[in-house]
Amino acid sequence: MKENIANVNRKAPAAMPMTTRMLLAGDIGGTKTLLGLFDPSSARPQPQTVRTFATLEYDDLLSIIAEFVAAEAVAPSAIEAACFGVAGPVIDEAAELTNVPFKVDARRVMARFKFPRVTLLNDLQAMAYSVPVLTPPEVHVLQEGQALKGGNIAVIAAGTGLGEAMLHYVTGRGFVPSPSEGGHADFSARTEREIVLLRDLVARYGRAEVESVLCGPGLVNIFRVTHDGRCDAAIDIASPEAPAAISTAALERRCDGCVEALNMFVDAYGAESGNLALRVVATAGVYIGGGIAPKILPALSDGTFMRAFRGKPPLEALLEAMPVKVILNAEAGLLGAAVYAAQQR
Repeated sequence: MKENIANVNRKAPAAMPMTTRMLLAGDIGGTKTLLGLFDPSSARPQPQTVRTFATLEYDDLLSIIAEFVAAEAVAPSAIEAACFGVAGPVIDEAAELTNVPFKVDARRVMARFKFPRVTLLNDLQAMAYSVPVLTPPEVHVLQEGQALKGGNIAVIAAGTGLGEAMLHYVTGRGFVPSPSEGGHADFSARTEREIVLLRDLVARYGRAEVESVLCGPGLVNIFRVTHDGRCDAAIDIASPEAPAAISTAALERRCDGCVEALNMFVDAYGAESGNLALRVVATAGVYIGGGIAPKILPALSDGTFMRAFRGKPPLEALLEAMPVKVILNAEAGLLGAAVYAAQQR
């Protein structure tokens, strides 16, 4: 049995009994995969148990699910619906993950485990399903704004990659999340330093996509152009921990090049969030998800992010009125998949 990377097994409190019919939710990412069993008896499904797996230590999603149901001793017949958020476009009930050599097929999952209903969602679409049920302690407000009833919501999340999604408000139905592959759209440089970065990305990869800037490896790409070969924090950019090390060195102000790299990252993140807000007309709010944002809250809160977000004349007033919030719940994608599964019962 492979070793789980975190939260090896988090059970619900003893006061919350397991129900006879459960939901299986999953958040399959480039670094880790979360699987959880949820009680569907409330509008916000309640987690009964959650396990975390190192994605690349498994051959496919089927292997992860098999280990999970065996460890939890749960009969597949007890699961009435399953939903998995996957980091890639979902086409015809299947997806090839962008940063993982997996092909996930809902029909194969259904055939193997005999679950009555299996759905795949893009991972940001799954996260978007969690937004309407998040509570105030689960978000950090960057801009209070004024959410308009009937407005749309935008979701953007930088982590191993960059994801974007939107929740369109439909009369009679409420918010309807839609997926996007906007993270792979072209990166648009706005400053002289970003032009230098753009040239480096084109030389290195053949084109510059937004994800090449706004994700963990993207921060490493920025680091390359803010250093002349010397780093006062002695960052090893070949290390998997390099993005975290760069941001920590920047927040502790141990290296001027790292400080500039994080500033450029935050500035570009604010600009792209504002771009998405305009495309969606996100008058009901903009939510910043992913693993990076909660770890760099001081940098996101110093004004750089919001200046770039709002700096889009002639529509500054529109952007100034939008609520902007960072999602602090690290399991928002998993929760969103459970919300969707509950809706399909």
